[in-house]
Amino acid sequence: MKIAVAKGDGIGPEIMEAVLNIFKANQVRLEYEFVDMGKWVFDKGYSNGMTPEAQQSIESLGILFKGPMETPKGKGVKSVNVTARKTWNTYANKRVFQTLHGVDTVFSKAGIPIDITIVRENIEDTYGGIEHMPTHDVALSRRFITRPGSLQVIKYAFEMASKNGSKRITCGHKANIMKITDGLFLEVFYEVAKEYPHLKADDVIVDDLCMKLVSRPQEFDVVVLTNLQGDIVSDLCAGLVGGLGFAPSANIGDHICIFEAVHGTAPDIAGKNIANPTALLLSGIAMLRHLGLMENAATIENSLLYTLESGVHTGDFGDKAKASVNTTEFANAIINNLGKVPEHGARPMLPNKPVTPTIFKLEENPMIMSKDPGNDMIIGVDMFIESSEQPNVVAEKCLLRTGDLFRLVTVSNRGTQVWPKGSVFTNMVNQYCARFESVGNIEVTQTDILELYRRLMADFKICSTELLNMWGDKKAYSLAQGQ
Repeated sequence: MKIAVAKGDGIGPEIMEAVLNIFKANQVRLEYEFVDMGKWVFDKGYSNGMTPEAQQSIESLGILFKGPMETPKGKGVKSVNVTARKTWNTYANKRVFQTLHGVDTVFSKAGIPIDITIVRENIEDTYGGIEHMPTHDVALSRRFITRPGSLQVIKYAFEMASKNGSKRITCGHKANIMKITDGLFLEVFYEVAKEYPHLKADDVIVDDLCMKLVSRPQEFDVVVLTNLQGDIVSDLCAGLVGGLGFAPSANIGDHICIFEAVHGTAPDIAGKNIANPTALLLSGIAMLRHLGLMENAATIENSLLYTLESGVHTGDFGDKAKASVNTTEFANAIINNLGKVPEHGARPMLPNKPVTPTIFKLEENPMIMSKDPGNDMIIGVDMFIESSEQPNVVAEKCLLRTGDLFRLVTVSNRGTQVWPKGSVFTNMVNQYCARFESVGNIEVTQTDILELYRRLMADFKICSTELLNMWGDKKAYSLAQGQ
């Protein structure tokens, strides 16, 4: 079985060599095709951080095992890590955080075991990276949460939890504030939950989740979140078990999967052979299980756990009274302990059942979409306009341009209503949102909206617009704060 391997930048080549040496010592039956990705590829002029040959190899093999990679700063290019996940639609980012004996934390010292799996949506949210500056004072980021995208990751989380014997799955969200975007994610969560009645499904607001994770982490099992919130919460969970050096990551898609450590390139220690390879090794172990190499995975993980229990440690953790070892020595200790079983948390030995990756040759981009609910109509528009005038002046100008078909409902600034009611204590910026709804909430056309746009152009620079849609009797837009 052949997989693609990208060594990465900074400490990447060192820790990748350590992990592959451990695989070799355990006679892991894999072949490696090394591919060119990372900062030096950016520097050669490839804006996505990978060569065309690398992309072709990964798409033909279906598995990428990668070291940490750096994105050049100040060159207007996107993160190669995010680009890879999004390009190949690895929609579920699974990160497992467990107590490791030999890695002391406040919880391990208190005898509180931690075993939390974070499943983070990996494609959408603010990680779409769609940003604009509609005025010189206003920066805008678009946040996409889609029903099909949410369904993919939430379905994976429930299926994974069910297969692993989990008891509870929790949705972390901010639907109390972002009622439509996070509200959609939460709605899909409970729709999927109906198919898994044997799992306790509940939800918690993400800030409350963070508080509970640092006070009672043992109460959580599987947690599924949107992209940005999942990124933050997973790093928090890494802190509970000893840091990013113990944070593995699997990016799961229907066609391609990527296994990598969560941590970065650590350029300050690159080339010194002192980096901790544990996170990448745990990611590699997850990859072995994904490929059906269960016996190899258990043998290597048990050896790692035994080594940690024995007090062997790199400089970033462990008993400071005991001398630390370098990257190579740490890997060699694991190799020497192959076949040994730890006192705590030994992994069961299951036979290898290698899975032959399915090679997909797609002719066109998959289109994912849910059933159209029908009964949709446009009943108005939000016009985002640039102005430094007072709200009543903006409103008066808008009222002169509404015509017979539209009525001006509200004017808001940074999401807070400033007309027809508001407060003089509300600080404002030079972009307003003027909401126009049709008289009687009747259906209007895009041509009607373009005519309104044309009239407003006489007084304002219009930065952007958003249609006000209705699905049946349900408004598909939020109210302004204070409206």
